[in-house]
Amino acid sequence: MAISRVGFVAIVVGLFLLVECGVAGMYSSKLVHRYSDEVRRKLKVSRNGPQHRSLEYYGRLMSSDLQRQKIKAGPQFQLLFPFEGSKTMPLGNDFGWLHYMWVDIGTPNVSFLVALDAGSDLLWVPCECVQCAPLSASYYSSLEKDLNEYNPSGSSTSQFLSCSHQLCELGSNCKNPKEPCPYTVNYVSEDTSTSGVLMEDILHLASGSRMTANSSARAPITFGCGSKQTGGYLNGVAPDGLMGLGPGEISVPSHLAKAGLVRNSFSLCFKEDDSGRIFFGDQGPASQQTTSFLPSEGQFVTYVVGVESCCLGSSCIEQTNFKAIVDSGTSFTFLPDQIYDSVVKEFDREVNATKASFEGYPWQYCYKSSSEGLPKIPSFTLKFMTNSTFIIQDPVFVIYGSEGAVGYCLAVEPSGIDTGTIGQNFMTGYRMVFDRENLKLGWSRSDCEDLTDSNRLPLAPANGSSPNSLPTEQQNTPNSSGVAPAVAGRTPSNSASRASCGMPFKLCLTNLLFQLLLVSSNFRRSLYTLTL
Repeated sequence: MAISRVGFVAIVVGLFLLVECGVAGMYSSKLVHRYSDEVRRKLKVSRNGPQHRSLEYYGRLMSSDLQRQKIKAGPQFQLLFPFEGSKTMPLGNDFGWLHYMWVDIGTPNVSFLVALDAGSDLLWVPCECVQCAPLSASYYSSLEKDLNEYNPSGSSTSQFLSCSHQLCELGSNCKNPKEPCPYTVNYVSEDTSTSGVLMEDILHLASGSRMTANSSARAPITFGCGSKQTGGYLNGVAPDGLMGLGPGEISVPSHLAKAGLVRNSFSLCFKEDDSGRIFFGDQGPASQQTTSFLPSEGQFVTYVVGVESCCLGSSCIEQTNFKAIVDSGTSFTFLPDQIYDSVVKEFDREVNATKASFEGYPWQYCYKSSSEGLPKIPSFTLKFMTNSTFIIQDPVFVIYGSEGAVGYCLAVEPSGIDTGTIGQNFMTGYRMVFDRENLKLGWSRSDCEDLTDSNRLPLAPANGSSPNSLPTEQQNTPNSSGVAPAVAGRTPSNSASRASCGMPFKLCLTNLLFQLLLVSSNFRRSLYTLTL
């Protein structure tokens, strides 16, 4: 029973409960169309939807039906990764100490070296540049070839996203609903932004999982044609673009799950030698530890977890609970100011070393190393409400001179706000699983092995459930809310014995009742977060 076939986001339930030949009551709910003004108000959506019974109106309903059929059929691949491989790479100070990977977009495909950022949603690349970072390899010490600029007319599969499209956040600013959709994303880093227009094209991916032979996949995606960048993006942090991996509907993981290509999950792994990997569809090993993602004002706009307490060595510090954003786009880790003060004082007490300052390094708690090398550093542990523990074995940044290590710093800074950030340095040595389907973060110690190798750790078994996109609404990023549609469940096996009184038509009505009540229950939980 598919809700989308009739194009509604609500169900009228007007059934008489027939129990032992009697009428127990009547239940009903209001009928609301997905493109109605009431739904737009609830979703805080300002754009106009398609005109009732227009070609676009029916086209959107048909597109939604097809997407849901793909979801119900199960993922096509167990794992996907970029066409040029799953490996990520650090590129040093020239590139802000982030991790990068090559992605291929368009027909014919063109490669872009994009930064990986779990703290934002949009994939963007330099395109029709008015103000972009230099793309010549000679400008950077870490590059062996020039970077590319996307050319919309150079790809036979490219098209501009119109202002009337559901993913066009700034559509209300357009003079004509058919003109290209503008976008602007402002990032947390000071004065750092990207702007341009939204495009649709093909992202080229590969699969090498044990369940499918080595094959390729072509995924339709929406991304930013970034003609103007500011701040850090002009200084080399992301000269060739950035891939937002956040929970918004416009992100690449959302597109892949919605198309039925993989499960709604992905993993990142960063190794001690700074190499790493990314896999779309990975839900992690069964042995991993997990904690739930937390909503912000009722919505999942980014990956937030709740830390119950911080521990250094064997000592857990009182009143160190806080919320933290898990963000691969932040190189280091930040703690709320009060938590920071408690943690650094305990660290300073346990290391029992001479404090020092090193020019050019931002951290406040730094120490000189002796001729014998670095002392034993206390482990840093984050405890969660689920009794899970996240142990950072080496929370320091080592400073090297001409003769080796000359000092080290606790690589943590105060955030200035009441929320912290678990940055890339704390993720090192872990396989970090962003399970958007089950709304949880998973982690397990890892050497960042190739998950396509059958001799490696097993993946979590597919359970056949439908991927669920997180409901989101994020400022300045074009996205909209979305979860998978409610689908009628299987009738309980003992329902007939409880409700039957020897009349076949009552058995049929009872089965229908249970099905519709299951739909209604799921529907009420996601009334205003259905994919439009």
